[in-house]
Amino acid sequence: MKAAFFRRHGGVEVLEYEEIRTPSPGPGQVLVQVRAAALNHMDLWVRLGWPGLKLEMPHISGADAAGVVAEIGPGVEGVTPGDRVVLNAVLRDGKCEFCRRGQDNLCLDWHLLGETVHGALAEYVIAPQENLLRLPAGFPFDQAAAAGLVFHTAWHSLIRRGKLLPGETVLIVGASGGVNTASIQIAKLAGAAVYVVGSNSDKLVHARTLGADFLIDRSQEPQWDRAVYQLTGKRGVDVVVDNVGTTFPQSFRALRKGGRLLTVGNSGGPKFEIDNRFIFGKHLSILGSSMGTRVDFEAVMALVFAGRLHPVIDQVLPLSAIRLAEERLEQDQQFGKIVLVP
Repeated sequence: MKAAFFRRHGGVEVLEYEEIRTPSPGPGQVLVQVRAAALNHMDLWVRLGWPGLKLEMPHISGADAAGVVAEIGPGVEGVTPGDRVVLNAVLRDGKCEFCRRGQDNLCLDWHLLGETVHGALAEYVIAPQENLLRLPAGFPFDQAAAAGLVFHTAWHSLIRRGKLLPGETVLIVGASGGVNTASIQIAKLAGAAVYVVGSNSDKLVHARTLGADFLIDRSQEPQWDRAVYQLTGKRGVDVVVDNVGTTFPQSFRALRKGGRLLTVGNSGGPKFEIDNRFIFGKHLSILGSSMGTRVDFEAVMALVFAGRLHPVIDQVLPLSAIRLAEERLEQDQQFGKIVLVP
């Protein structure tokens, strides 16, 4: 099969698009012919590497995929070659205390497809049977692939961890990323008023079409926390979605007393200083999470299939253009998801 992979960590120059052995499904596994895959920042971080990360090289990244079942392994029932499916990227052991409680994204042997195991940036991918979700007839593969990880992540963060309520106010730091475009829509669906901070006016125009109520251009308002404070009548917002990390100090200022900061990532860097006085002085909560549970995946994808949530696609490119695609994501040029088609 053709696949996008790397043999060593580094910049986009380490990416290759060549023939590699097609895997065979083991017990309980399914081989899926990938019709569409989508990039996430995870793909960049894995390619660059971090201390302690050990991968079997060459490594194929990619967490998001939709396609057609090509082959089933021993013991697989209820799945037939030809079935149209989308993949849940969360891999669990199903045995630990968290899995037994239905908290599979807290699994003690948790993995993410494409992060520590071979992923979906290829013509074929292996996945456990339980990670397959059938697509409705005619639902586009590119839309399904673009939805998977980001809507799963945003739903768990906002609805499960954040317990967002109708009538609350939500500030989303960043207008263009996949999780943020999903968060705008989920917050609106939950009945919240949505504030968005974006890097330029073009991205904010797109955010408005997704349902954002208040737009703040940080190129014009670098002290955007003050703008939020004024827009909310000096109250602050109930919830901030901040997956940048380095912007936490401003997010703390933008929150009301007793507010919640939700985070699922650190696109601005993993280490930064914070002023703890804001946390205890304003009674703030910081709620982190990664991905979501199987129940979350099924719930949010049902809303996507029903047309109540809409994946945002920036570009659809051939998988052979992997270097161009990852470079675009790395430079934050996209609005929404970059989809790759083998």
